[in-house]
Formats: sequence, C-alpha cells, structure tokens
Amino acid sequence: MSREYETVIGLEVHVELATKTKIFCGCSTAFGGAPNAHTCPVCAGMPGSLPVLNKQVVEYAMAVGLAANCSITRHCKFDRKNYFYPDNPQNYQISQLYLPICRDGSVEIETSAGKKAVRIHEIHMEEDAGKLIHDERGDCSLVDYNRSGVPLIEIVSEPDMRSAEEVIAYLEKLRMMIQYLGASDCKLNEGSMRADVNLSVREVGVEAFGTRTEMKNLNSFKAIARAIENEKNRQIDLLEEGKKVIQETRRWDDLKEYSYAMRSKEDAQDYRYFPEPDLVPLVISEEWVEEIKSRQPEFQPEKMERYKREYGLPEYDAQIITGSKHLADLFEAAAALCKKPKKVSNWLMGETIRLLKEQDMEPEDIRFAPANLAKLIELTEAGSINGTVAKEVFEKIFEEDIDPAVYVEKQGLKTVNDAGELRNAILQVMKDNPKSVEDYRNGKEKAIGFLVGQTMKAMKGKANPGMVNKILKELL
Repeated sequence: MSREYETVIGLEVHVELATKTKIFCGCSTAFGGAPNAHTCPVCAGMPGSLPVLNKQVVEYAMAVGLAANCSITRHCKFDRKNYFYPDNPQNYQISQLYLPICRDGSVEIETSAGKKAVRIHEIHMEEDAGKLIHDERGDCSLVDYNRSGVPLIEIVSEPDMRSAEEVIAYLEKLRMMIQYLGASDCKLNEGSMRADVNLSVREVGVEAFGTRTEMKNLNSFKAIARAIENEKNRQIDLLEEGKKVIQETRRWDDLKEYSYAMRSKEDAQDYRYFPEPDLVPLVISEEWVEEIKSRQPEFQPEKMERYKREYGLPEYDAQIITGSKHLADLFEAAAALCKKPKKVSNWLMGETIRLLKEQDMEPEDIRFAPANLAKLIELTEAGSINGTVAKEVFEKIFEEDIDPAVYVEKQGLKTVNDAGELRNAILQVMKDNPKSVEDYRNGKEKAIGFLVGQTMKAMKGKANPGMVNKILKELL
C-alpha cells in the first residue's frame, strides 16, 4: 500500500530595489549597460573603500515590511557574511543576520482551496553580487560587476506553503504589492525578483519536517511550478526506495526539466557572520515609521472596491485591471481624459489582454500612452471611425504608440457618413447581387446581412454600419 505524502515549502525571495544608485555607493543600478561600466572602488571591493548606506533602501524595505504586516526593528544593524566566489569582489557580502529590519509578518493568498495566510519570518537588506558569464568558446568565465552592490531585500517565509499553486499565489501577491509600492519592477526575466525554493516532503499526519533541499536558478513562475513538481516527485521516489534525502542546494535546468546538486547546504556558521565594522547600527524612530506609513499607496483590494463604486465596473473587470499597477494607472489616466471608464475597461479587458497573450507579454510591458487610447475611444464614439477600423488602429497604438487621430487622417480611414456616397455604393451592391435582394423581399431576413457585408467590402470597411443598414432597408 503506497504512502501519502505532503509537500512543505518555504521561499526566500530576493527583490532588487528600484533605487537609482546602489546600496553603499553612488553607482547606477540601471539594468544592462556595458560590462563593468557601473562600478567604483566600493562595489568592486577595493581595499580601503568604505560603504555609505543609501537611505532610500531603508525606506523601501520598511514600506514592503509594513505592507506585509511586519514589525519594524527599531534598532537594526548590518552583518558581514563571508564567502569566497568570483562574483563577490570583497569576499564577503554585507547583509543582516541578527537584527533584520522587518520581522513576523504575513500575507493573505487565495487559491482554489480558499484563503490562507502565509507567515513571513523576516525581511532583511543586503547587497547583490556580480554576475558570472560562462564563455563556452573561450572555456572560461567572465565577471560583470555592474550588479554588485545593487540593493536587495530578501523576504523569508515560514514553511507554510503546501503546493505549487500556493507558491505562485504567494509570489504574485508579493510582486503586486511591491509594484504598487514602486519599490521594484519585479521582473523575473531581468532578475529583479528571484525566488529560491526550500522544499521537503513528509508522510501525511507526521508532525516533523523532512529533509529539505533548496532550488536556485528559477526565473519564471512556470519554471518555479515545474521545479516544485519535479523535486517533490524526486524526494518521494527516494523515500519510497528506502533512501535518504540529502540536504543540499540544487540548480534547476528549465530546458531539461531537471535539477542537479550544486553543493551541500551551508549553515550560518559556515559564513562566519560578524557585525559589519564599517557601518554604524541603524536607529529607526517612531516618526520615521509613521512617515513611511502615511506614504503607503492605495493597494489592490481598496482600489478594486473603488473601481466598482466610482466607475461602476463589474467585479471581474475591476479585479483584472487592478491586478497590475501599470494597467490600473493606464485605466485611470485614460478614463480621466475621455470620461468613459467602461469603454476604457472594455479596450483593456478585450483587445489589450488579447494582444498581451498573443505576444507573451506582461501588463508591465505595455508602452502606449493613455492619451492615445482615450483619443481612439473619442473617435469611435463620435462615429469618425467604425468598430472594425478602431481595432486595426488599436493594434498600431499597442505596437507603436501612434496618435490615432493623425493615423486615421493619413491612412484615409475615416468613416463615410455621406448618405449620397453610401446610397450609390448600396445600389451597385444590389445590382451585383439580385439573388440576395430577391431573397430578402421573399422574407429571408438574413439576406440583409450579406448585403451589408458586401457594402462594407465595397467601402473598404469605412462605411457607417448603422447608416448602411438604414439606407439598405429603405431601398429594399
């Protein structure tokens, strides 16, 4: 009889903060740039260089902590974590072990099983390491220190999650919360949000945790879900064969859908932590915490309720639009310009979501201006263009952020509202399609649809469909 197992998962989520400069120096944090262009003696780990703490990093960390219902550590400090790796130029990382800035929080997630609170053990501040680039041709590794010293927060959860679905719900909740705060863009593909998955399995009903492994190199939600499923099955197979799970760090290869051991799991003592001698302890006053609290934005739940109340949006529309800070900002700006919130919602829920799916994009990747969507709605409402043309124009707005009024004028796409011109076109269509005319006159109502279609074709889609219908019925 096979035994039943339960998966136990905790996450360490690293988030690069949206500061313009690094945590301990004035170098740029911009993504990209020529290798080693955003470096100085401090982030390149030169002897004798001294760190200076970036105040904005502390404020972002506090804002995320408050949003995650954490208590703020009023007296916190930095610690030195020693390890030797080529992408770590100082041979140590400045982090927080003993007194992290935020502790004991929780976020609520919702899955098919219902609502659940995931506890957060702590959030601490630290600096990122550089990046190793493995050159296959030269059979060597190159190092880029642009990322070295980029500020990070690490959000450490308790082992409260039991499935890949819960993990993704938790990550989506964190990402949305942090994006609403403006603390990070949380782009997994650029590495500004990274999750390490700590996973173990145990027999259902057993209190004690099993031996856990940590999985790294997970840069999309899909990869995380696949890695969890794979590691769960790997551990269950080992236990079923009477073998032991080894505590280790594993690297996930998403192309091969396979993980392999990188190193045995270190403990805190392996890093020889000690208080960072070059930074004074941080004292956070009550006033400072209150100031950060007063600056917290309207988060998704409140925004969603307001959209239903103020704009009369259905629950589903409000939920989808507020699910992305960028989409919500776009909606509000366009609605303010054209004063037609339901129309704006329709364009976002329909064509925008369709194009995002087709092009495998995130709402954060949308580049068109709210003004151009508002103008398109005004053109359609005024009858200057019809629905078919509007969709064609919107695709151009989505791709190239064009001004729809200028584009419609240049391409000659304005709707023909001239009754005389339409009448002539319809008479020609009737002359070319005597069978359909006869069918309609013999009571086949559907025949008019064909004649309208032929007229639209003759007018290259630019006719006013309402007027075409009206004139056709008169002539028939």
